[in-house]
Amino acid sequence: MDNSDQGCLTRLREAEIQPGFVAQLQATLNVIPAHTWYAAPSGDLTFVNKRTADYLGLPKDHPLRFGIDIGAQWDAHIPLLHPDDQEESRKAWSTCLRTGEAAEFSQRVRNAQGGYRWFLSRAEPLRASDGTLLQWVGVNLDIEELMRAQEALRESERIACSAIDGIAGLVAVMAPNGDVETVNRQVFEYFGRSLEELKNWGTSDAVHPEDLPRGIEMFARAVASGIPCHYDQRLRRFDGEYRWFDIHGLPIRDDSGRVARWYFLLTDIEDRTRALARLEQMQSDFAHMNRVSMMGELAASLSHEITQPIASARNNARAAQNFLDMQPSDLSEVGEALRCVVGDTDRAGDIVDRIRDHIKKTPPRKEHFDLNEAINEVLVLGRSAVIKNGVSVQTRLSAGLFPVHGDRVQLQQVVLNLILNAAEAMGSVEAEPRDLLISTEQHYTGVLVAVHDSGPGIHPDHFERVFNSFYTTKPKGTGMGLSICRSIIDAHGGRLWAEANEPRGTIFQFTLPAVRMGP
Repeated sequence: MDNSDQGCLTRLREAEIQPGFVAQLQATLNVIPAHTWYAAPSGDLTFVNKRTADYLGLPKDHPLRFGIDIGAQWDAHIPLLHPDDQEESRKAWSTCLRTGEAAEFSQRVRNAQGGYRWFLSRAEPLRASDGTLLQWVGVNLDIEELMRAQEALRESERIACSAIDGIAGLVAVMAPNGDVETVNRQVFEYFGRSLEELKNWGTSDAVHPEDLPRGIEMFARAVASGIPCHYDQRLRRFDGEYRWFDIHGLPIRDDSGRVARWYFLLTDIEDRTRALARLEQMQSDFAHMNRVSMMGELAASLSHEITQPIASARNNARAAQNFLDMQPSDLSEVGEALRCVVGDTDRAGDIVDRIRDHIKKTPPRKEHFDLNEAINEVLVLGRSAVIKNGVSVQTRLSAGLFPVHGDRVQLQQVVLNLILNAAEAMGSVEAEPRDLLISTEQHYTGVLVAVHDSGPGIHPDHFERVFNSFYTTKPKGTGMGLSICRSIIDAHGGRLWAEANEPRGTIFQFTLPAVRMGP
């Protein structure tokens, strides 16, 4: 005990013969902005200050207001406490009396009006220099507003938890450094793991091994920069199945702009991913069917393209035989005739190869290629249909065009489809001329391809409708050609559209991203 405690004890002892000091001490306690009280070593209350007496509604002449020991044990005042707190308070106070040690506990105390308020009660033993317990000194601090605030916070957290539990997805709340703080009910149900296990997602099998490195990289980059993130990865369900999830991470900032918390929403997209895969397969099948249908329409016309080089090869072979039969044989002419035979057979083979490429069912194969060259190959395939419909073809292919990156056969299918549509449209009208212009040019978005025809044209209201599946103006059309063409161009990052040609006809145009080659 220090000198100040010794002095306090001396003054308390002197108070037995100096009543004025006691009165002065009580007056001081009465103005302290807290509820204070004294109790004898036995626990009998000996004094409560004015604030406490007024709160409890004690009469003006009550002995406790004047520090007179009325021999009232603490138990006698238990009815002043809330029924739910009486047992805990009795235990705490009994422990205090038994051990002689300080104690602190919370309880609700009834006021003069019959209402209850929360108080934080602190009891300290006051001892003499020899360790003898002189009395208990207590203070009750009104913490009603604090308890209400804590209850409001708990209610707010409960509402927030209910809200995130109601979200149709998996939600994780993380600290600014990325540590998992809490998750919603759906997370527990999906993973079948505890919160502690989920906190170690980066080292467990919760994420598919093939997706984990990228997921950790994206997550770490977002936490370090404070920028929202978005990525897909496969997550392991409680039964061991991995499913694809779309993951969005959003930082929540405080008033100073610092990240206070991260919210991650994980949406199951497994069914959508499978549906998209099936859709892509269907589109591929439809594209193949469309190619087969087009080649069926061209079969009769292409027979002429193929028989021409075959007939020429036959004539050149006969010429070679005649030159060999001559006496003496003219070997130089024989050699020239045989070279012509080789050229004719190569030309027929090229036509057959192009037909085979368009008819066979192969997966998309993207590569860099010269679009002008690919268009020229298509013109050979479509030449018979063009001649059949009396169409005059011109090309305006820009020199020095940047290569494009994509599936050569698919993009040739688009061009061939547009050429055949234009030729058939112009073949259905009597008016002349029937002009078809195919052009390419470097565009600010890449490469622009345009197919101009002078046919009957399309009503402006139908410029978009012609790309709808199963919409057709042909008596025997399937309505899938232009729809497939648009899906192919979209898949290559381009755009396909139609507009009016002047003075008549239609222009079908599409763009493709170009790749600048070289240094």
